[in-house]
Amino acid sequence: MVSRRLLISYAHPDDESFGLGAAIPKWIDDGVEVFLICATNGDVGHVPEALRGRFASVAELRLSELACARQYLKFKDVFMLGYRDSGMTGSETASHPDCLAFRWRHHPAQVTERVAEVMRQAQPQVVITFNRYGGYGHPDHIAIQRATSRAFERLRAEAARDDAYAPQRLYYAAYPRISLRMRIWRARLKGQDPRRMGINQDVDTLKSLSHIEPVHARVPIAPYLDIWEKASRCHASQGGGRITRTSRLLRRLLYRKQGFTRVYPPPNHDKADEDDLFASVVLNERG
Repeated sequence: MVSRRLLISYAHPDDESFGLGAAIPKWIDDGVEVFLICATNGDVGHVPEALRGRFASVAELRLSELACARQYLKFKDVFMLGYRDSGMTGSETASHPDCLAFRWRHHPAQVTERVAEVMRQAQPQVVITFNRYGGYGHPDHIAIQRATSRAFERLRAEAARDDAYAPQRLYYAAYPRISLRMRIWRARLKGQDPRRMGINQDVDTLKSLSHIEPVHARVPIAPYLDIWEKASRCHASQGGGRITRTSRLLRRLLYRKQGFTRVYPPPNHDKADEDDLFASVVLNERG
């Protein structure tokens, strides 16, 4: 019997937990084999002073946090592409020749082929990546989104010619509109500029809100919020350990379903009328 297989294509250690930490265990309980691409090692992520010195590098720390999260998310396999973290647009690190954003700008075909090779190996029927704005505009998020979309298209084109493997469905993980609106409201209440958020004030929350895309699927995840919290806590260096009573209550009230934007096959309308990403998938040896 051919199994249902799903590939998540993300950029950094922590993207998988913060974004899909409840959906992943739900799929696994449903019998889906879930694979992950983690394109970078998180080399330049901000690390609090209290966590420094325990590892030889930031990348080593970030990868240890991913290993912790895997205990809860139980991927079938994780594919590390090993690119350097780029940091945000305009930063000095974004010009490093080994970082993902630089490699995508100068060698997009190579990055695309690496993602395509993972798809050929894992043979997922369903592929998930970031939306076109990369959630909040991170250049690594945008790079892996572009590479994943191109790899998806390339494999479908190859299959049309050669009867080879082809992925069947492509989704973007939807950024929660209500979460962004609340973040903007809190910032303004505190006298902060919602266009300059984050530790380095380089996240434009208003721009993220303007780039939210239509939701076509909402997957129920309420029974898995505790696992989401545990996996997120693993990424303490990126704020995953700061889960308060208030944030826990809000998560239980607001995030009972995970939204997705369907890219392929293109939807006929922009409304959420799916609750299963595998509903129309054909199970065969070539995906």
